[in-house]
Amino acid sequence: MITRFAPSPTGPLHIGHAYAAILAHDMARAAGGQFLLRMEDTDLERSKPEWDAQIQDDLRWLGLDWDGPIHRQSEHIDSYNARLDHLIGTGLLYPCSCTRGDIRAALAAPQEGTGHPVYPGTCRNRPMSSRKPGDALRLNLPAALDYLAGHDLSFTETGPAHPGQHTVDPAYALERIGDIILSRKGENIVAYFLASSFDDADQAITHVTRGQDLFDFTPIQVILQHLFGAPTPIYHHHKLIRDAAGKRLAKRDDARSIQTWRESGAGPDDIRRLVGL
Repeated sequence: MITRFAPSPTGPLHIGHAYAAILAHDMARAAGGQFLLRMEDTDLERSKPEWDAQIQDDLRWLGLDWDGPIHRQSEHIDSYNARLDHLIGTGLLYPCSCTRGDIRAALAAPQEGTGHPVYPGTCRNRPMSSRKPGDALRLNLPAALDYLAGHDLSFTETGPAHPGQHTVDPAYALERIGDIILSRKGENIVAYFLASSFDDADQAITHVTRGQDLFDFTPIQVILQHLFGAPTPIYHHHKLIRDAAGKRLAKRDDARSIQTWRESGAGPDDIRRLVGL
């Protein structure tokens, strides 16, 4: 078993991060496996060395140790872009100049249950030769699903909410996920879904542990894994730690940061009890 904790060094860790890190660490250690630390620092403007250092310090304070060197995405951008070029060569990507306002205006009605506006395919017929500086690159999802016809697009889930074997439903993917961005506007780097898929393959991650809010996006990562010939790990989507009002915790909520708890005199065992571990 190889698990990972992959925070972004753009702010302090809160107790929700503590839960995710401890769970991934303890699962690996109980199985005699490895626990890896990855910094998802491709947001070069907001990622700061001081947050990177603070994250490491908080994890050590929690009693967690990791195997091998820290994997920082900012150090692998050339590799990501080389593999992005490979995907471009499949003809499954297209340039997109749409703004968020354009997308909202193009949608005929609110899309309940998606949690985000599903891109309506406005630029889908644009050839790569029409790409302009600042264009995003999107995956042509209908074409990708046709390209993968006959593949076993399934994954195993061990989390408490959706345990069992799941198969990607093309209709669901088209309706609820759509043509996701794989390279963001104005940045020569790949976006979250693709970078994390590359990293999970490169680091031989066997079990991806993450919040259950990301369960519905697992199909797109399974699709990406098949597009570049990577194995699909086992997924474990865990509960989210929420505030008293039921709202998901955010990094800007410093009152619940691990550092604040440390300064108040709490110990690592207190944090474990607080998050139900």
